[in-house]
Amino acid sequence: MKYVILIHSTPEPWGHPTSLYTAEGRAIPRERHEEMDRDFDALLGELSASGEFVTAEALGDPADATVYTWTPEGYLATDGPYAEVKEQLAGYFVVDCASRERAQEVAARFAGPGSAVELRPMA
Repeated sequence: MKYVILIHSTPEPWGHPTSLYTAEGRAIPRERHEEMDRDFDALLGELSASGEFVTAEALGDPADATVYTWTPEGYLATDGPYAEVKEQLAGYFVVDCASRERAQEVAARFAGPGSAVELRPMA
């Protein structure tokens, strides 16, 4: 079954990897960031080798987004970001896992400093 892993974060300024641009991430020593980068590369290698990795994309700054809503008079365009929350969608990964338990195990490994991860099955 395919799952999307949504990365929510609040980098200031907006940038990737988001852990370098969050207050929590900036508080981590460079050596720890390097270790986390190696762990993440290993995770991506594991997912690629197992055939579970499908695709991934980092997203641009929400300030550059445009939201389109429907009204009876027609569509209304509004400058982004849409969400009235601090955290914004920073990127996503699509994985194809044999079970929800495996997808949960993988998603937990995507959590990083200053980010929250949401796991959702794809329809």
